[in-house]
Amino acid sequence: MVESVSPAQARRIALAAQGFGRPRGVAGTRQLNLTFERLRLLQLDSVNVFERSHYLPVFARLGAYDKALLDRLTFASPQKYIEYWAHEAAVIPVSDWPLWRWKMESLATRDPVKYEWARENTAMLDWLRAELADRGPVTSGQIEHDANKRVGPWWGWSDVKHGLEFLFRWGEVVTAGRTRFERTYALPEHVLPSAIREATVSREDAQRQLVERSSAALGIATASDIADYFRLRADAVRPAIADLQDAGTLIPVTVPGWKQKAWLHSDARIPRKMNTTALLSPFDPVVWDRARALRMFGFHYRIEIYTPAPKRQYGYYTLPLLQDEAIVGRIDLKTDRHARVLRVQSAWREPDASIDIDRVVGLLRDTAAWQSMESISVADWGDLAPSLAAALAVPLVPRT
Repeated sequence: MVESVSPAQARRIALAAQGFGRPRGVAGTRQLNLTFERLRLLQLDSVNVFERSHYLPVFARLGAYDKALLDRLTFASPQKYIEYWAHEAAVIPVSDWPLWRWKMESLATRDPVKYEWARENTAMLDWLRAELADRGPVTSGQIEHDANKRVGPWWGWSDVKHGLEFLFRWGEVVTAGRTRFERTYALPEHVLPSAIREATVSREDAQRQLVERSSAALGIATASDIADYFRLRADAVRPAIADLQDAGTLIPVTVPGWKQKAWLHSDARIPRKMNTTALLSPFDPVVWDRARALRMFGFHYRIEIYTPAPKRQYGYYTLPLLQDEAIVGRIDLKTDRHARVLRVQSAWREPDASIDIDRVVGLLRDTAAWQSMESISVADWGDLAPSLAAALAVPLVPRT
């Protein structure tokens, strides 16, 4: 029985559970589905300066793949995957949708109490329900009858969009894919098989299953890590962990330097070494929990999108650079689609980190090819930038 795990072993366990360190080959539908089985979700984000976030965890683990293939799996109909607020807005397996009914029902009860709009716009919500029933899957723009009406602090969203998002939270509306990243909305009966719609899972059993899935995806984790993966409450996670420990699914272990107790999933591998080089999305499960990233990798991370440019320390959208079992740097990338150039806006080495520059250069070239870029440029910003420019045999360009 494993009772103690070293910090280095913990890092390798976590990365292996996330699908890193496996041989890369042609990434087809099978490999994409296996990645989903490990991660259980891909977080969505609209920022597209380099690439939309949900494409990046797959590339980090599998290497180059056809994004259209992932689009067909996630955003075309019929869908094997669907969206919901798991962690944040995310794509999840359709088979997991019933595990969120308890949250949908809770939000449907809470939101009209918490949000004035939901209380005062029941007529709009009823109209949206009827419109979707009559028309089938549509985008908000297709049914927006009050496009010029903008309300309150809702970032310019119309009442139609606002109402659809409430109904989506409550499970009365689901996504029927996306076109150019715009959601298509539908009633559940338009999209989901009857077996999924009619599945009954108690709150306790659903949360226990979510805890098991998050524990498997993390490999080794504290209770707070497990709770964060699907944004569950601590008081829901604790009894589920106890049940899974009694069943032998979770094994309590200690990790030197970790202040909290940890659990090892019974299916977790403990690799002797980890061989990988990858750029991580800011919303990759390896780093999206900033406290876990700091504890596990000694990596303090934040994205600086909302930081005024003169005050940015590392760049607009820096991607953590993973090499083997360490996060060794940060690279801010921009895909210049007009000029067909992958632009390294900044590149930084983590303190005392050892970096294999040749492997990073290979990764950048693979990334440029995946993005259909014809060249790579490196800006003169960051202590790693000169080494990358020299290895790429390109001049350093002035920072903009």
